[in-house]
Amino acid sequence: MSFPLLTVTAALPAVGAVATAAVPAARRNAAKALALLVSLATLALAIVVLVRFDPGGDRYQLTESHAWIKDFGVRYELGVDGIGVALLALTALLIPFIILAGWHDADPLETGSRRWRPTQGFFALILAVEAMVIISFEATDVFLFYIFFEAMLIPMYFLIGGFGDRAHQHGEETASTQRSYAAVKFLLYNLVGGLIMLAAVIGLYVVAGNFSLQEIAQARADGSLHMATSTERWLFLGFFFAFAVKAPLWPLHTWLPNAMGEATAPVAVLITAVVDKVGTFAMLRFCLQLFPEASKWATPAILVLALISIVYGALLAVGQRDIKRLVAYASISHFGFIIMGIFAMTSQGQSGATLYMVNHGISTAALMLVAGFLISRRGSRLIADYGGVQKVAPVLAGTFLIGGLATLSLPGLAPFVSEFLVLVGTFARYPVIGIIATFGIVLAALYTLVLYQRTMTGPVKAEVEGMPDLRVRELVVVAPLIVLLIFLGVYPKPLTDIVNPAVKQTMSDVQKKDPQPEVEAAK
Repeated sequence: MSFPLLTVTAALPAVGAVATAAVPAARRNAAKALALLVSLATLALAIVVLVRFDPGGDRYQLTESHAWIKDFGVRYELGVDGIGVALLALTALLIPFIILAGWHDADPLETGSRRWRPTQGFFALILAVEAMVIISFEATDVFLFYIFFEAMLIPMYFLIGGFGDRAHQHGEETASTQRSYAAVKFLLYNLVGGLIMLAAVIGLYVVAGNFSLQEIAQARADGSLHMATSTERWLFLGFFFAFAVKAPLWPLHTWLPNAMGEATAPVAVLITAVVDKVGTFAMLRFCLQLFPEASKWATPAILVLALISIVYGALLAVGQRDIKRLVAYASISHFGFIIMGIFAMTSQGQSGATLYMVNHGISTAALMLVAGFLISRRGSRLIADYGGVQKVAPVLAGTFLIGGLATLSLPGLAPFVSEFLVLVGTFARYPVIGIIATFGIVLAALYTLVLYQRTMTGPVKAEVEGMPDLRVRELVVVAPLIVLLIFLGVYPKPLTDIVNPAVKQTMSDVQKKDPQPEVEAAK
């Protein structure tokens, strides 16, 4: 029997979470070091998965399949395609930076009115989320995927509600109330989506007789499994609703600004750069592959919702006074681009959407983590409380600027490539949608540059005069992300080579071909 590499990659952070939680309370530094070590070991395994994956080979590789609940046709089935392996690598890459960035976020608080913050629990929960996200990217059994798709909500609930941002303007009691509200809202929205998906999962089993993604998709392709049109559409809607909540897609997005605003900066990155990617990934893996006809039927409505997300998120980002909520609304806009690329039903659009998932994860991590370092120094999330930071902390300001420029998809930085491909792919089939979507790019330039101008330039405010520049630990967090943004912006080929074959197979699933450009005959 071959080595179960995918199982070990997902199990390692899960075991690490238990071990970290078991570290004695007095040895919190040992718990931090253990969590960081486990995350680095997981990254090493993810690199092995990436190296062993052959883009030109079978669609699903490194597969594992074992009987689990025989009476209900549930199997423990894992496998990665080019899209899954890219997002698995992104997750494993970001977690060590998230742990390093949050090194002191769960230290005990000295203020008498504030409660003890269990350091071990904080880092254990981060590792638990990593394990569940990784296995979600690996699962090829629908029921197995559903279990971890829902299970990751529990550690995220505690990370948001129990370890909120210390930079709050209205006192600890109000901050605690708002953290609880944000955590409950996050949980309820995603639970409702999950319950609807559960009904669809059961319906799929009734129709197909098993939960194997590969078997069902193959049966759909060769005609041995036929779904009535109405049945396929209802099942598609059940799956898509849950993924749209997680994504988040307008109008199911309202939990995200609350969650990111009240969470610590590293947890905010965990939400939008890691957990939310499961939603858009699942649209590609499950919606398009299991329900190709229903996906094409729903495409016009989904493109309109994605377009609203792009413009709406960007407009609200322009008007934000809170740095973290601005990044949250910007992410809603970016997720609109990802979903638009998926449902443009072109190879350029879907390749761009997959690249966008990876590049958005890196760029948002860079911007939000630097913003977190900034907020921790000043003790405020309000943009108006800053000014002239670049004169006292030039390295912090410079990295903040690069993260911001990546967010607005400046040419030469990684997100530009993905956004360009999404727009090209959308223009090819839906030119009006593509034209309107470009307005989101203009708004992105506005909210990013205004944010930088108001916080980093101008006269130095008295409250920031003694602000220290980035420390060594913070530079270790930010520098690799900046390097990746530049490298993938200049040379995205290693990533495109991995995802393009998987995208072609997805296009084959929905029986779509790229529209041919209309070339006027030479006279």
